[in-house]
Parts: sequence; C-alpha cells; structure tokens
Amino acid sequence: MLTLDDFDFDLPAELIAQEPAAERSGSRLLQVCGSGISDHRFNELPALLSAGDLLVFNDTRVIRARLLGRKASGGRIEVLVERIVDARHAVAQIRASKSPRPGSLILLEDAIRLRVCGRSGEQGEFFALELAGDGDLWRLVERHGRLPLPPYITHAAADADEERYQTVFARSPGAVAAPTAGLHFDAALLQRLAGHAVGAAWLTLHVGAGTFQPVRVRNLAEHRMHSERFEIPAATVDAIARTRSGGGRVVAVGTTSLRALEAAAQSGELRAGAGETDLFITPGYEFRIVDRLLTNFHLPKSTLLMLVSAFAGREPVRRAYEHAIRQRYRFFSYGDAMLLARQ
Repeated sequence: MLTLDDFDFDLPAELIAQEPAAERSGSRLLQVCGSGISDHRFNELPALLSAGDLLVFNDTRVIRARLLGRKASGGRIEVLVERIVDARHAVAQIRASKSPRPGSLILLEDAIRLRVCGRSGEQGEFFALELAGDGDLWRLVERHGRLPLPPYITHAAADADEERYQTVFARSPGAVAAPTAGLHFDAALLQRLAGHAVGAAWLTLHVGAGTFQPVRVRNLAEHRMHSERFEIPAATVDAIARTRSGGGRVVAVGTTSLRALEAAAQSGELRAGAGETDLFITPGYEFRIVDRLLTNFHLPKSTLLMLVSAFAGREPVRRAYEHAIRQRYRFFSYGDAMLLARQ
C-alpha cells in the first residue's frame, strides 16, 4: 500500500525557481534512463531524440483567471477561476474570511458582477458562479483578470510573466496553469527538432486549479483526482500510429500530454475526440501510449511526482531528484526539466 510519505523529500527553498531562465531553451535538462543519469542543456534535446520520434505538445493557453474584489457585505475576496463553463457560468475557488452564501453577489475588479449559485466539485471545493448582467465571461475575464502564477512563486505577475508563463504554441484558451514542460521550447528549437526529423503533434488539456491542491489522505487509494477537459485530434492519433509503425518513440511533452493520451486509451486503443479525465496514475499503472516523458521537477507529496515515479520507476526518480538537488537544479514551473525513459 502506497502512502503519501513514500513521495516526500526535502527541497531547499532556494531551489524553487522564482524567475524563468534568461532564454526558454537555456534551462538545464536531466536525462534519466533506468539507473543512468546525465546532465544536459535543454537546447541539446535534438541530440537526445532520434529521427522518427514524435513529440506530443499540449497547446492549451492560460487565461487571466485570478480576480480580486469584494462581497456585497464589503469583505475582500479572491477568485481563481477553475473553468469557464459558458459565456455566463464559471466554476471557481474563492478565498475570503467567510465563504459567500448561495444567492449572494460578488463584484470582481470593479467590473464583473457574479451571483454565487452554490458549491461545486466532488468535495465542494469550488463555487458555481453566474454572470449577473450583460456580457461574456470569456471576454470579461481576459480584459479584467490577472495571470494566475502558482502559489510557490512569490512575486505578483509582471509583464515578463505574461509572455514567459505561456508556451510559444499556446492557442486554445482554458487553462489556469501552464503546461510547464512546454515553456522550454522556442521557435528556433522547434525548427531544429523538425530538421532532425523529430515529428510534432498536438492535443489540448486545460490544466485546472486543482493541480495545486495537496493530497489530503495518507492512503493514496483514497485520493480522488480533479477532473480536467481534454481533446485529441484525429491527426494526432494518426501521427502516433505512424510513429509506432516506423519504430519511433512517442514523447509526451509534460504530464498533461501524458494524462490526456493515457486517458484516451483506457479502452485499450487510442481514440480521438474530447472528454474529461480524473485519471490518477501511481506506481503499478500500465502505460499504453507514451515511451518517454519531458517534464519539470515536481512538488513533494504531489500527484505529479507519483505519476513520474510510475513512469520511470520510484527508485530511479528518487535518485534523479537527489542528484538534481546536489547539482542545484531549479525546481517547479519556472525551473529545469527532465527527460525520462519509461521503465
């Protein structure tokens, strides 16, 4: 039985990256293949892949999901949109001294008036909100909201973050956190990869605010993952089939791409289309689609650390993290990356 303590480690606070590398592809890259570990720069990635391999990217775009405001009573409130359901409805986390009551109104950024409809989510962790007045929530949030940097980044979002906390290929709005493995790619590196005959394919998984929620149970079998929306085009399914038939490897760029692909293959065959996934991957999971994984370093006791441990093996990942801490790699969203082979 796996417990939360099996995925704990001590991380010096100064290794939590507060700013991105000067250049996107200038970060460090730790390659892990079984017991083998090697140190690289991210711009060396083309040399670490082979002609015929396929990179699968998540093209989600981070929306300006953090909004400040006040309740009708005057109390301050902070809202982090989990998802915009349609032009008039959203689901969000709310931080306030006292939770707003169903039917009450809140005013965000002196511009967006919302009615609280009640609790939402399997554990009531979110609030259902409805626009009280005219307008379109997508446009209003993009116009008046703020970029939602992760809670471990201590500075407020600045102009530089508006660019660097989006991938260069972001095009499908809906995420409230970036697919951080994709942040290391710039246009020049993408061109070099294409020149090495490494293919590219695309999917969309909108990362939710639940990605930062801590695991609150010791026995991992009792944990329930938050649900996230994804869509996999037929062209991506076809590209993966061609890669397989040609002897190439499928390389997921980020845990979000991996979760979407594995969720879409739960029937045993990868299927195109849209859906929702609450797939919780822990050691013992049988991977169907992905051969290699590009990912950043993850938080202690997090579901993402459990996922990479399932993929590359608990012991190889433990040794890799110990090596990364000794070598002063930078951790989390603005940090360095790993290239993992499936065990």
